[in-house]
Amino acid sequence: MSLSVQSITKEYGTQKAVNDLSFNVSGGTIMGFLGPNGAGKSTTMKMVSCYISPTSGTAEVCGYDIHKNPLDVRKHIGYLPENNPLYLDMYVKEYLQFVAGIHRINKKANRVSDLIEMTGLGKEQHKLIGALSKGYRQRVGLAQAMIHNPEVLILDEPTSGLDMNQLVDIRNLITELGKEKTVILSTHIMQEVQAMCDRVIIINNGSLIADDPIEKLADRISGEQIITINLLNNDVSLAVLENIPGVTQVKNTKDGIVISSDAKSDIRKNVFEQAVASGWVIIEMKKEEISVEDVFQKLTKETTNA
Repeated sequence: MSLSVQSITKEYGTQKAVNDLSFNVSGGTIMGFLGPNGAGKSTTMKMVSCYISPTSGTAEVCGYDIHKNPLDVRKHIGYLPENNPLYLDMYVKEYLQFVAGIHRINKKANRVSDLIEMTGLGKEQHKLIGALSKGYRQRVGLAQAMIHNPEVLILDEPTSGLDMNQLVDIRNLITELGKEKTVILSTHIMQEVQAMCDRVIIINNGSLIADDPIEKLADRISGEQIITINLLNNDVSLAVLENIPGVTQVKNTKDGIVISSDAKSDIRKNVFEQAVASGWVIIEMKKEEISVEDVFQKLTKETTNA
């Protein structure tokens, strides 16, 4: 297991920023780590990265305990904090060589060149970091996090400030990295989670409220499945569709015939077979998709108001 968090808690006075949080993440996984502002995401990432100490509980990174082996933990983690602290008076290439030296990397020049190419910093490598746009500073931060080829990458808002072209490049890079490494990705951009993540953890008020594979996340709020069909002639008997096993409701709308069913029943095959048997011509059939954003909003509102 690349990362194991065990009942970790962080208290500031009477406030619990993180409350008895536990989860495990294996290699080759991109995990979306989500929560509203103030939920405890950044605090958790700082504890796992040995930047701050937990009040209680612990975590292990590649088998190393954050209390007993903090230096070994740091060697196996690449961390891009949300505020992305950089030495603004250093040149890009100079800074990456400096970071590579701290990690005692062999063939430092080769590794720096590889990271510059990987993160698209070629044209900017001889510029002062302070002269870069926010998007290119993010790339420098990502390069320093990866310079020692860590097994676990913790990325806090890694695409903040990127334009659309840069966004696609960095998404592709993170997706490739996630095939071999453990990537913890914190972001407020739900489309990123949908596009890149294999698994999603949601926390609120410092506590875990969801931990699911991305394809199962919608099951947490979905009590039904909804499909819409458009026929060449929508003037058909709805009673025929109502008799399909699993169907709970059928109604004719301006967008087509909307069919609701139990969440566990995928009725599209049965609907298609009924259309064929009835001589109907289906022009379109689409399933209503529940997004990560839908789940996030519902679960965090429920736990905030509880």
